[in-house]
Amino acid sequence: MFTVRELAQPESIEEAYVKLSSDPSNVLLAGCAYLRLGNKKIDVAVDLDSLNLDFVTEETDLVEIGAMTTLRELETNPVLRKNFSGILPRSVEHIIGVQFRSSATVGAPVFSRYGFSDPLTALLALETSVELFNGGRLPLADFLVKPYSKDILIKIIIQKDGRQASFQGFRNAASDYSLLNAAVSHLDGKWKVAVGARPMAAQIAVKTSAAMSGGSLSAEEAGAMAADELAFGSNAKASGEYRKALCKILVARAVREVSQCR
Repeated sequence: MFTVRELAQPESIEEAYVKLSSDPSNVLLAGCAYLRLGNKKIDVAVDLDSLNLDFVTEETDLVEIGAMTTLRELETNPVLRKNFSGILPRSVEHIIGVQFRSSATVGAPVFSRYGFSDPLTALLALETSVELFNGGRLPLADFLVKPYSKDILIKIIIQKDGRQASFQGFRNAASDYSLLNAAVSHLDGKWKVAVGARPMAAQIAVKTSAAMSGGSLSAEEAGAMAADELAFGSNAKASGEYRKALCKILVARAVREVSQCR
């Protein structure tokens, strides 16, 4: 359990950013689900709970998801269930349990680039951008490779472009995070392949995506190419070699599922 010496409860995002950036050791509080899993002593915690960042808004050409939106809302929200082939609800429905998903927020794994994140992989396979208070709006793929800096994630923006998509994950237990996950999408001949829990943060298999878009790779060939292109590491859950083998299977499975919907 974490402890906090001083709790700041700003009334605006501007005030929250000033407080957060005033000291390198200051920490944001969102859903706190991940903080509760550790034993951290926090000097000053900046609480975002009252800043109205919990929302899912549908426009004609996009969907916006507030950073404080819970994983449970991603799972059950009708807008997200009907759009993007439902891969966002599918990516979170097995994470730990309903109680955890009701407090964990989508902003934490996205901004912190958690390697174990299932929804981050699903988002990366879509046409997704993030909006930061200080950093502005930029594509999610670009954000994931930028150096860390003190900032506040405001929302996630997904283009409603009609692409078909699939999310696949493999886990040791039904309520665990994935040992490896993969998401594939297709639109107008263009493919996008993303793989996460490697155990590093999700990454687009750029060469595989380009080869699929420019040719006629089979599902098995796409899986093998993605496994060769990306790097895989080992941890207590699985070895890098095992994850590489899983990548071949999960990417191929996702490609076949998307192909059936085309």
